[in-house]
Amino acid sequence: MTPELTILTLAALWQVVHFALYSVTAQRQVGPKYAASPRDTPRQLTGIAGRAQRAMTNHFEGLILFAIATLTLTYADKTGDTTAMLAALYLAARLLYLPAYLLGWTPWRSLIWAPGFGATVALLILALI
Repeated sequence: MTPELTILTLAALWQVVHFALYSVTAQRQVGPKYAASPRDTPRQLTGIAGRAQRAMTNHFEGLILFAIATLTLTYADKTGDTTAMLAALYLAARLLYLPAYLLGWTPWRSLIWAPGFGATVALLILALI
């Protein structure tokens, strides 16, 4: 397996961590009765639960782009040291982003997010050239 695919798998497992954290914090906030209900009336999550939900959504959005880049590069046999390094940068940024978001670190959260997004864009461009 290429380093890029290994990192993609690790990023997917990191999504599981996001989901678990969101689920636990949201259920603590809304209670088990509401969590088990059909949730016809949405409730706005606040604090850590709201941040966990937004961080999870952000990771989903970034993960799909990273997956497209990684799978395209692998399928086209265009992986190498540069793409592995960019993939590692993406994962490092994502690993730091979750605690930065949960702790409300501004503007650091955005400064942590930017290199990961930039690495993803670079991977997408490299897939095309």
